[in-house]
Amino acid sequence: MELEQLRIFLAVAESGSFTGAAKRLFVSHSTTSRAVAALERELGARLFSRARHAVTLTPAGAVLRERARALLAEAEAAAAAVRAAGEDA
Repeated sequence: MELEQLRIFLAVAESGSFTGAAKRLFVSHSTTSRAVAALERELGARLFSRARHAVTLTPAGAVLRERARALLAEAEAAAAAVRAAGEDA
């Protein structure tokens, strides 16, 4: 599981569409689809219910959404702390 996959997953969850997430992140639709498919394979669970024009989170997707938000916030905090420590050196 990679941070970029989690960012893409959250963008899809927030926008309710793969196309909307791709536009928001300035990546291709196929990049967005592949990232989510890779997460689903790795985790062994469907993260979205797909309809013709929208996607919704499955129960597994809802769990990942909360955990992904926390993981990304922690990764950003870690990067900020390292940058700050580097400025002191």
